[in-house]
Amino acid sequence: MFKHILIPTDGSQLSEAALRAGIQLAKEQGAQVTALFVMPDFRALIYGSRAMIAYDASEFEKSAQAEADTVLQFAQELAKIEGVSLNGVRSTSTSISETIIKQAQDSHCDLICMASHGRKGLSGILLGSETQKVLTHSSIPVLVHRLAASA
Repeated sequence: MFKHILIPTDGSQLSEAALRAGIQLAKEQGAQVTALFVMPDFRALIYGSRAMIAYDASEFEKSAQAEADTVLQFAQELAKIEGVSLNGVRSTSTSISETIIKQAQDSHCDLICMASHGRKGLSGILLGSETQKVLTHSSIPVLVHRLAASA
């Protein structure tokens, strides 16, 4: 049914669970996987409301690249164990949800499999939900992976 699955991951426990589930689904469907790690655009985040703040973001960028390496290598190892073809992609952006949707379109994916961090209350309002934004704006089906609540 599905031929190409996009799995955005940020290295968190929830994203890792969604990655495992997405790779397992890809194995069952005979699909390929693109794993996506979106790095923050620190240059855009450092812009002040009144003036540009002179700041060297290179250390932040090096750290983000190293984290992307670790997360995408983990995805490669999981896929290899399951015999699934996986392409790891990293992107720098100020909008995670837009990057996820664009990558899914550019890679000709027919499913996006992603975690929901399940933020509620004030943090949900302030931080928003990247998953909710993807669900709202994607023309590609989205499978939301949630961990079962502990009893």
